Amino acid sequence: MRNSKRFITPKFQEVEIVHREDVTADLMKLWVEKPDGFQFKPGQYCTIGLNGVERAYSIVSAPHEENLELFVELVHPPDGVFTPMIWDTVVGDKVTCRFKPKGIFILNNQLTNHFLIATVTGIVPYISMIRDYIHKNEDKNFKFFIAHGASYIDEFVYDLELEGYAKKYPDLVQYFPTISRPNESKNVSWIGLKGRVNDFTQSMINDLNLTNQDTVIYVCGHPGMIENVKEKLNPQGFKVVEERFWK
Repeated sequence: MRNSKRFITPKFQEVEIVHREDVTADLMKLWVEKPDGFQFKPGQYCTIGLNGVERAYSIVSAPHEENLELFVELVHPPDGVFTPMIWDTVVGDKVTCRFKPKGIFILNNQLTNHFLIATVTGIVPYISMIRDYIHKNEDKNFKFFIAHGASYIDEFVYDLELEGYAKKYPDLVQYFPTISRPNESKNVSWIGLKGRVNDFTQSMINDLNLTNQDTVIYVCGHPGMIENVKEKLNPQGFKVVEERFWK
């Protein structure tokens, strides 16, 4: 597949879609070839293009993985322009990818506790961070506490991976998924936390004995969630870093 790449401009490379997994009608996982020499830090994003339209996506995969894994949510017209086009692609189709990744939403190596808060696709940069940390097998005594909110059970997508880490590395990863619409028929089997993820952040911080001296708060996803978390935790002296998907 590497020989199939074609250079478009000094800023782009044409790469192939190598795998696709449709999770729901509006959510899919997509793997594209990594451009030659493409290097990124966990938490950064790449810029994918199709038919002259571009969209930035945080990268799910860790830097050591062969391809770029993306978690894409369909945005319907008229608001959505790029995702309806990418939804029509199949394995073997080509997209463009900018050579240079961007973003400063990366792990703070100065503190040991990392409280990662997300809604639906906001989980993406955290998956990359945790995969990378486990792969490097670094002894930094980091702890990852992941609070993940969704409306429906099938929107978590990476929950089994995170639950697997929590079981295998209980001193490293703790995972707290919550459903905001527990009474919907799709969620009838749910027995976990119920409510918006930002409604649980304070109690989780208290229960986990996290302090502003040893903990970084990361928020990624819906801007309403982000603003609510900042309003609660900034006055307490916590360092809150954010990544918005609606900017």
